[in-house]
Amino acid sequence: MQGVSVDALYRHEGLKLRRLLARLLDNPADAADASQETYLRMVAALSRTSVEHPTALLFRIATNVALRMRNRRRLENSLFAPKTDLEWEEIADGYALPERETIARQELRRLAQAIDELPPRCREVFLLSRFDGLANGEIAARLGISRNMVEKHIIRALLHCRRSRLDLF
Repeated sequence: MQGVSVDALYRHEGLKLRRLLARLLDNPADAADASQETYLRMVAALSRTSVEHPTALLFRIATNVALRMRNRRRLENSLFAPKTDLEWEEIADGYALPERETIARQELRRLAQAIDELPPRCREVFLLSRFDGLANGEIAARLGISRNMVEKHIIRALLHCRRSRLDLF
């Protein structure tokens, strides 16, 4: 199909696409980011080649973007994995509570130090994401960088913080 208009695709398929992304991501902010990313990738694909079935390509791109975002979230969540059942039982029972509080304070100080060790732009992106709760697209727009660079900074920061946390033990 020659001369496919992304604008026309957006008008005809936008609502269905947003519903799909909302269902796949279960988070309105992530779904909005994924929708933007999908259309950006669609524009890039259409500029490189002729597409016979643009609607199918649009939904394939959206699914891939959503899966990538879900996998990234899963990775981010695993980097800061919750305590084991035994550790929670100790806390609930009050067993070793003073020691746990001391360790928790030390971990928090080490985490703050790890964040301070990050390069300035990486630290800024990480703080906007994790502490201000901004979506990746908002951070990219605010800082004038690509969403991909925002994601790289966040992953770098999370890995650095994870390594710092492991160095405690």
